[in-house]
Order: sequence, then C-alpha cells, then structure tokens
Amino acid sequence: MTLHSRLATPSATRSYLAQWGLHTKKSLGQHFLVDDGVVGKILRLADVRANERVLEVGPGIGTLTLALLSQGAEVCAVEKDESLLVPLRESLKDQAGLTLVSGDALAVLSDAARLPFMPHKLVANLPYAVAATVVLDCFERLDGLASATVMVQREVAERMTAQPGSKDFGAYTVKLGLHARHVGSFGVARTSFLPPPRVNSTVIRLERHDKTRSGAGELQAAYLVAEAAFAQRRKTIRNSMAGYFMSHNMSSTLVDQLLEEAGIDPVIRGETLSLDEFQALAAAFVRLKT
Repeated sequence: MTLHSRLATPSATRSYLAQWGLHTKKSLGQHFLVDDGVVGKILRLADVRANERVLEVGPGIGTLTLALLSQGAEVCAVEKDESLLVPLRESLKDQAGLTLVSGDALAVLSDAARLPFMPHKLVANLPYAVAATVVLDCFERLDGLASATVMVQREVAERMTAQPGSKDFGAYTVKLGLHARHVGSFGVARTSFLPPPRVNSTVIRLERHDKTRSGAGELQAAYLVAEAAFAQRRKTIRNSMAGYFMSHNMSSTLVDQLLEEAGIDPVIRGETLSLDEFQALAAAFVRLKT
C-alpha cells in the first residue's frame, strides 16, 4: 500500500508536535490531517503531476506538502503561523522543489510578486475562516491558475456549488461561478483530523472556465449586480437592487432600466437568476453607464 505522506497518521503528527513543542491553535483554525487515505484522494482529485507549479495555503506541519512534492510538483507553501516555519524548513530541507513564504495568504495574494512563480494549481487544506475568500482571490488574482482543489467546511463547499433557486445560492456563488466550475468533490470524516473539528469537511475541485465568462469591466459590474440582487434576498430583485443602489449613491431608476434591458422580470428574486442572466445584467450596466 502506497504511503503518500509519512506525517499523515495520528502518531506521526503527535510525535512531530511534541518534538517541536507545538500545539494546535484554535485562533488559526488548525486541524492537522492525519488520514493518508484522504491525502491520496486529494492527490487524485487534484491530478497533480510532475513539474506542475502548485500553491499550498496553510501547510501546517507539511503533511500535504510532502505528498505534493512526492508527485514531482514544484510547491510554494504560504504559512501564517511563524512558529511552524522553522520546523517546516527543517523537516522538509531535503525536499527539492519547495519554497516557503511567511505571511497571511490574503496579504500575499494581494501582492503576487511575493510568490516565486505563477501557480498552475491551488491544492490546500485551507484555514476554514478564510477559505472562501482565498479561493475567490486566487482565481481573481492568479491568471495562470487552472484549478483549485481545497479542503473547506462543508457549508462553504455547498455555497461554492449551489444552483439557482437553492438557499445556498448567493452573491459569492455568482462571483466564483464567473471564474470556475465545480468538477468533483468528496466528504471527509471529522476523525481524519487532529484535533477533530466541530464541523464537517469537503474536498472540492474547481476548474477555471476555458474562456473568461466576462471582460474586466463586465466582471466588476457582475459583482456589483450580484451584491445588489442579494442585498435583501427575501425581497424582489427590483426592490433589493433599488435599496442597494440608493445606499451606494446610485439612482434606483437605473435598476428598472437594467432589468428591462436584460429582460429580467422585476418581481422575481435574485436567487432564481442563472449566471447567464447575471451576466446579462452586468452587460446592461456597462452599456448604460458608458
């Protein structure tokens, strides 16, 4: 039986933490993966290949990092917890193809020049508190990123994959959907972590669309109309958008023009619109504002 990572067992993780005098930090949402079977499933879902450039956010003690490197990938691992950096460098010093970057992932992504390369893939057991933001930021800021295979809280995965008309479909779903599509996922038991989290987890793979769904101007417009449509999601799309526009110093009469231009019924709710309809609203916004 192939071992994907020598750290992916409870005993190995406990030994590592004891060796370095480390403890998990609730403030950083640290839950270390201790199931090598799950590590293998992540590798297969991500389809990591030799010489691919992979971004990992939150490597922790390096459990998944080791597995990625074993595939021959070039890995840039971004770690916020400074107490983990020395142990990571020491335990992975003999591994070729690894670059460690110290810092908060969101700050690093805002200045992509801090990365040693443009990654092809994001593969990570993400800190749950920032998981949704990190994934969207990666697709927004890293033009060369083709896919993201990430461990997230199950509820976040449901938001990422929600369909129009469902309770989880919202502005975030629309924004992410403009960049990427869901192509696979699997659930992970709480017992696969040390310590076990109180929430359920899902590994999800997202692939960037072959062609960008929107140009830069329309993309920002799509973000705006999505926020407006879900500002008061229990109201009609017309009333929700009108309230949002007025609170942002825009005329509410523009909403009526947008809906008419895009062929959207003003009495439906925003959650029933498809991505194509949000794009139609965005295109109408760009036309009317230029």
